[in-house]
Amino acid sequence: MKRTERRNPARNAQVLVVDDEPDIRELLELTLTKMGLGVQAVGSIAEAKERLKAEHYDLCLTDMRLGDGEGLELVRHIAASTADLPVAVITAFGSTENAVAALKAGAFDYVSKPVGLEQLRALVKSALSLPDRTDGMDKGAGGRQLLGVSAPLAQVRELLAKLARTQAPVHVSGESGSGKELAARLIHENGARRAQPFVPVNCGAIPETLMESELFGYRKGAFTGANEDRDGFFQAAHGGTLFLDEVAELPLHTQVLLLRAIQERRVRKVGSTQEEPADARIICATNQSLAGMVEAGRFRRDLYYRLNVVELTMPPLRECREDIPLIAGHILQRLAAQNGVPAPRLSEKALAELMAYDFPGNVRELENIMERALALSGQAQELGPEELALHRIAPDEEAEPAEAGAQSPPPASGEALPTYLDRLEREAILQALGKTDFNRTAAARILGITFRQLRYRMQRLGIKDENR
Repeated sequence: MKRTERRNPARNAQVLVVDDEPDIRELLELTLTKMGLGVQAVGSIAEAKERLKAEHYDLCLTDMRLGDGEGLELVRHIAASTADLPVAVITAFGSTENAVAALKAGAFDYVSKPVGLEQLRALVKSALSLPDRTDGMDKGAGGRQLLGVSAPLAQVRELLAKLARTQAPVHVSGESGSGKELAARLIHENGARRAQPFVPVNCGAIPETLMESELFGYRKGAFTGANEDRDGFFQAAHGGTLFLDEVAELPLHTQVLLLRAIQERRVRKVGSTQEEPADARIICATNQSLAGMVEAGRFRRDLYYRLNVVELTMPPLRECREDIPLIAGHILQRLAAQNGVPAPRLSEKALAELMAYDFPGNVRELENIMERALALSGQAQELGPEELALHRIAPDEEAEPAEAGAQSPPPASGEALPTYLDRLEREAILQALGKTDFNRTAAARILGITFRQLRYRMQRLGIKDENR
């Protein structure tokens, strides 16, 4: 059933409370009534199902332990019968497994016992501020769009709409350039936290020694150079969404702190003895296999389960070939408008080349190709293959930067071994960067090293990032 009314506490929204303890029911009913909400309180799953048949509610708040069953049963019942009704659960203190199970089943959010009234009020207000449900979702603030009509993108769009209506942590996986941050922004901008900050963080770009202070903030005097108190990314995202890109690059020590921050929704600044609230929804992304890293001992298993409550996989562009003309045309229109010139069209031969290309850099590579083609076109009305200048990468070149059978040049006369090795390393890195249009994550994968190792080598060898 699709709702036509937007939930709003000021319009006397109706809340169904399900708890088999009379004292808790009374406390919840009193708190919600003071918020100006209509409240119906029942003590069992059976009563709740009957009320849901008879009445319209804007939120259901249920305990996880009930006399006639588990609250999880009610979560699943609502998800199947009234998918647009947000349901929040009350879990026992420290019962992380129950909270995660509820989120996986479709719960909007959870609150732990003993119930903190401030946290409860924030949860209720957030749930009641959800926008009207839509059958699909492809637009966000600032004109951001998920373009395409292919089956893989239709599945992504359907899942995005569901994820926007929960507070569950989301792990967005996919190849470099496939639109992981766009997906995260669309979830945020179509959800209950859309009026609050969206804070993107590239974990691979932060030095390991600064990771803790950047994420959680620090107190004045905590270390040399800490001349004032400073909030971290968690505090900056309070009430909104924290997007952790390249989360696989987090050091193990920081992973422990991140797990606690997610579970407790509180953080402790470096140099402080006090914790402070940091209620941010976590969406993370990586193009690596977190499950594989867990098995290799490089990523904490408990953190993996907290981040991977729901996984969203962004398809590579080569699996959505029918969308390439639409996406390419849209990019050309946008770039032409930015440059104040008429948008050229793509010739049939140019489109055929694009459709046949595998796009190892995905949509980001397509955008770079269109930008280069527009710059080379001289304001021509039509772009041909010569403007596209596609550089195909053979399958074996993905794994080995050097051409098959090529040999490294010998050292120059009088060249010291360290200088010679640095020269070879520099050439290999530049070749990998050239093949990926200076996409450092993809280049690191070609070279068989981590993003952090590549960044260190680029700094040591004085290689500048052309995309910065």
